[in-house]
Amino acid sequence: MTTLPLHGVRVLDLTNVLAGPFATYQLALMGAEVIKIEQPVRGDLARRLGADPEAAKRNMGASFVAVNAGKQSVTLDLKHPRGKEVFKRLVSEADVVVENFRPGVMDRLGLGWEALSAIRPSLVFCAISGFGKDGPLANRPAYDQIVQGMAGVMSITGSAESAPLRVGFPVSDTVGGLTAAFAVASALVGARATGQGRFLDVSMLESTLATMGWIVSNFLNAGVVPTPMGNDNFSAAPSGAFRTGDGLINIAANEDKQYAALCEQLGRPDLLTDPRFSDRHARKANRAALTVEVESALAAKDAATWESLLVTAGVPAGQVMTVPAIINHAHVRDRGFVTEIEAPEGVQRLTRCGFRFGDANPAPAGPAPALSAQTADWLRRLGYDEAAIATMRDEGAV
Repeated sequence: MTTLPLHGVRVLDLTNVLAGPFATYQLALMGAEVIKIEQPVRGDLARRLGADPEAAKRNMGASFVAVNAGKQSVTLDLKHPRGKEVFKRLVSEADVVVENFRPGVMDRLGLGWEALSAIRPSLVFCAISGFGKDGPLANRPAYDQIVQGMAGVMSITGSAESAPLRVGFPVSDTVGGLTAAFAVASALVGARATGQGRFLDVSMLESTLATMGWIVSNFLNAGVVPTPMGNDNFSAAPSGAFRTGDGLINIAANEDKQYAALCEQLGRPDLLTDPRFSDRHARKANRAALTVEVESALAAKDAATWESLLVTAGVPAGQVMTVPAIINHAHVRDRGFVTEIEAPEGVQRLTRCGFRFGDANPAPAGPAPALSAQTADWLRRLGYDEAAIATMRDEGAV
C-alpha cells in the first residue's frame, strides 16, 4: 500500500463547522492522523447541520460527515484544568494544532502559540479566523457570507440587474480551509528540516482576495473597477453561458481559431467577416450583439448535441449541469471522486481531494467519528487509569 505524504504527522484539530474542518480533512486525506478535539456533550455544531434531520439528531449531520471522515473524536473541556492538562499531554506528542476560534481565545485559555510551542518547539500552530489575528476587523465574528460580501465576491457575482449575489456554496470558508491546509503542509517541511515550528495566521478575507487574482490585478494595475457580468467571461467573447434549443451551454471561444471553428459549426461563416466581430477586441466591444447571433444559431439543437459537436471541433464547451448530474456523470464515477465508507449507522458517501497521485487515489481512512469515540483510548494512551478517567468524566473535563 502506498504511504501518503503526511503519514506519521499528528494533527490536533480544535476547529468547528467548515473552514477549519475542511483544512484538516485535506490533511487527513494526505495521511495525517487527525484528532478532532470537541466540546463534551455538544461537539462540533456541524454534527447537527445538513439536509437529513434524522442524521443531525444522531450527531452525524451531512455537513459534519462531508469534512470529518478519517478523523478521531476526543472530547475535552479546555476551560477545565484537567481538560487543559490532557490537551497539553496531547500537544507534547503532536506536530500540528489547528484552531478557528476568534483571535485571542486560545491565549486566554493559556493554550496559545507561546504556551504550546514551549511544550513542543517543533509545533506548527495554525489559527484560522475571518480577518486575521490583528487589524481593525480582527475581533469581528465572521461567517462565509459576511466574508464573501466584504471581499467583493458578491459585488461581481450575478448580472448588473441581480448583483450583488452570494456564490452558491461557502466559497470563502472553503478557500480559507484550502489556504490553511497549504500553509500547514508548507510549515511542516520547514519544521522537519529545522526542528522549529511556526505560527500561521490564516485570514478568510485575505484567502478569498488572493484567489481573485485577475480581478484584483485589473484594479491594482490597470485601474479597472470590476463589475458583475452575469455568465459572461470578462476577458473574451463569445465566452460564457448561452441558450440552446434545450438547456444552457458554456462556450469558451477565447482564441481566434476557436471562434472560427464555432462559426463553422453554427453555420454562420458571416460572423467571421462581420466588422463587429472580426477580431477579439471587436467581439468584446460588441458582446451583446454577438450573443444574439450565436444563440439564434444554437436554438436549432439541444445543449448535449452542441456540446458533442463543438468539443469534437476543438471548441471548449460544456453543458450547465446540476450537482446530481455531474456527480453521476461517467467521468466523475470512473475517476473515483466519490468514495463509500461503511459506518455504524450505514454508508457514508464522501468526496476526496481534487487531485490524484500517480500511484494512489487518496480517500478517507475511515468514516466520520461518533462524538467522543476515541476519548477513552487516548486517555489510556496518555497514562490515565480507569479511576482517573471516571473522575474526569464525572467532572465534565472530558
